[in-house]
Amino acid sequence: MINKIINGICKAINAEFGDEYEIHTESIEQGLKEPCFSIMCINPTNNLFRQNRYFRKNQFCIHYFPSTEDEKEECQEVTERLYDCLEYIEIDEETKTMGTDMNTKFSDGVLNFFVNYDMYVKKDKKEEIPKIEDCNYNTNIKEG
Repeated sequence: MINKIINGICKAINAEFGDEYEIHTESIEQGLKEPCFSIMCINPTNNLFRQNRYFRKNQFCIHYFPSTEDEKEECQEVTERLYDCLEYIEIDEETKTMGTDMNTKFSDGVLNFFVNYDMYVKKDKKEEIPKIEDCNYNTNIKEG
């Protein structure tokens, strides 16, 4: 599910910013071409809600590396556009999800944009293990 959400984020960012902005989903070692985005899921959780339903909290950090010397102003403009384009993303053809808890942090010339895509997930039940039908046992009483 996390990869589907990442793909939805990529599509939303690409639709808003166009092809001149690279979008990375893996760590970048060298050759960073600015301006660009980097997307990663941080601290995902999976908690049992009821029976086979789970609540998944998926927090994402989207790094934006600006291209101009006026980094703060550029990052503030990008922030406004990210708020709009990431409010709802399409996970697959039938499913959209809403981004919540959006916030930003500007550090070392890089914009860190945080957004959660939390959802309930229903897991198919696993094949049940057959119960023991017959069980034989012997007991002895110790005297003394």
